[in-house]
Amino acid sequence: MNAHVQPLPASDHAVPARPLIRIVIVGHVDHGKSTLIGRLLAETGSLPDGKLDQLKAVSARRGMPFEWSFLLDALQTERDQGITIDTSQIRFRTSARDFVLIDAPGHAEFMRNMITGASQADAALLLIDAAEGMRAQTRRHASLLHLLGVRQLVVIVNKMDRIDYDAARFRALEAEILAYLGPLSLAPAAVIPVSARHGDGVVERTRAIAWYDGPTVVTALDGFSPAPPRTAFPLRLPIQAVYRLDDRRILAGRVETGRIAVGDEIALAPVGRVARVRSIEAWPATSALPAPRAAVAGQSIGITLDDELFVERGDVVCAAADRALAARQVTARIFWLHDEPLAVGARVTVRLAAAQAEGTIGAIRNAVDPGVPASGGASVVARNNTADVDIVLSAPIAADTRASNPRTGRIVLGYAGRIAGGGLVLALDAATRVLPATAEAPGDLASRAAGLSGALAGFAPTQRLVRFRQAVDGRIVFTTSFGLEDQVVLHHLCEAGVEVDLVTLDTGRLFPETYATWESTERRYGCRIRAIYPRHDALEALVAAQGINGFYQAREARAACCDVRKVEPLARALDGARAWITGLRADQSPNRRGVDLVEADAARGLLKLNPLCDWTRDAVLGFAREHAVPTNPLHEQGFVSIGCAPCTRAIRPGEPERAGRWWWEDDAKKECGLHSGAETP
Repeated sequence: MNAHVQPLPASDHAVPARPLIRIVIVGHVDHGKSTLIGRLLAETGSLPDGKLDQLKAVSARRGMPFEWSFLLDALQTERDQGITIDTSQIRFRTSARDFVLIDAPGHAEFMRNMITGASQADAALLLIDAAEGMRAQTRRHASLLHLLGVRQLVVIVNKMDRIDYDAARFRALEAEILAYLGPLSLAPAAVIPVSARHGDGVVERTRAIAWYDGPTVVTALDGFSPAPPRTAFPLRLPIQAVYRLDDRRILAGRVETGRIAVGDEIALAPVGRVARVRSIEAWPATSALPAPRAAVAGQSIGITLDDELFVERGDVVCAAADRALAARQVTARIFWLHDEPLAVGARVTVRLAAAQAEGTIGAIRNAVDPGVPASGGASVVARNNTADVDIVLSAPIAADTRASNPRTGRIVLGYAGRIAGGGLVLALDAATRVLPATAEAPGDLASRAAGLSGALAGFAPTQRLVRFRQAVDGRIVFTTSFGLEDQVVLHHLCEAGVEVDLVTLDTGRLFPETYATWESTERRYGCRIRAIYPRHDALEALVAAQGINGFYQAREARAACCDVRKVEPLARALDGARAWITGLRADQSPNRRGVDLVEADAARGLLKLNPLCDWTRDAVLGFAREHAVPTNPLHEQGFVSIGCAPCTRAIRPGEPERAGRWWWEDDAKKECGLHSGAETP
């Protein structure tokens, strides 16, 4: 059921005056999700007049004490059993944002409903009972948030009144939570102590939690960012039905992403036939209004084409220049709900939007029970477990990866006549990929780099990253030093949900401001940036040989220091990767004028993408300001390129951008100058 406290917009494409964010609230059964929502609505004045008194009266007539959760649990069975069965959606408003709060069920038997709620969310609140701590279902819900691509997260430790608001107990539980979420690449923006029943920490920090200096729940909600609009993605219009009306053949469906207009050239996937849009039909049709000339994501429409193409349910209308792929094999990260375990060779039905195809499980990897720490390695996928699976299809199906289009990158799996699971599309069959899974000869690598560089040149950085991810089969590493360009690249990666390995080289000699930027970046984007440290034995030997600051003494000493602290760790970071993403730009220095969009790193045997290579410094700075990208405070002090503290200084007016990095080396290059052929950005 949908308990709309206030009316929602008529459709997703009706843009509200303020940002709208959908937040799912999940956690183990009876940890207080519905109670928290009820308290939020009451304390912020979001309830209709008389609603609270009405529910209190109903509770009195039923002979039971009033609970805040009764604001949501409107079904008779839910009140009798004291659990949430369906998902409730409630419109909520703070001073800065509009929200749709999705109260998802915590009971294991209603996992399907929880997945339904979480799949609609831009962000999540994970509730944990302060007295009970992490439970198996809590872990499963956290794993599902990762599986479904929900990257913005706040953890709420509820029922603090049950442990007498014990700060030490909260800190211990906070450490346990962060330790579990880290490997899932879920970095909560905050872990908040709360008593939803009494209101502590919901809107205000009360005296009971005076020892806590972080945000309240409402403040944390205001820190969430809205999802990119669906119109920002390529056109995808899955066909649900084909109608004959008069002499017209109308293709009907809902525009999932993108835009469509009369006269547009479109392609039908998976068949690949091309035509132009002759008309757009909308219902109910009235003589008073002209037929629409365009439609956007969220609208249900019909279209006619200028060519009589054979079209059937499940075909997808795409922009001719940006088509969905005709997949014969799908690799997906799934959550399995059927009582019977899923095994290699099992027959399943794959459903994607309106399309459906039969398939066979070809491989199972990383099968794990999210509720059981250190589980994994199973050859089958048991109920409520996750896994990566390869599905060989009996017929091609139009598909996108989740990284390229979240709306058409999700699948539902049927098994033995019922819905049995679902998940995210990670990759599509080999025929659609640009790169093979095996290593290539240097000549082939250079050829691939040149081809990709030309293919991606006309796109904005986000699409460059998305398409590069589609093209590369294997691990991609993005290395960041938290400079301006790196932060802008990271923003594009996180906003588009591109799956790469986020890495930084922690030399141990970074500026304090850089470490602060690292922390604020993880909180902003809900990501975990993995640190690669110098090898302890090598660093110990270096210090023993030249002292802590011995690199000041000679160029050779500086080269040795950089070898230990950066060059060798970078080699470890890129070991086994198929590609590398950097923040290099062509105008950063004379030495970088030849930087291309995609380059072949023959020494490492990988492709190197520089998505901002053709941007100017002013363009990068303007983007960062417009999108509130976290930036290193050192930039305001004249530091343009930031590296290790001892070897970096602020540049003087008129100097090249890279002059302040390894500033005492080559005056002509104003670059590192230490490692020709192995430059470390």
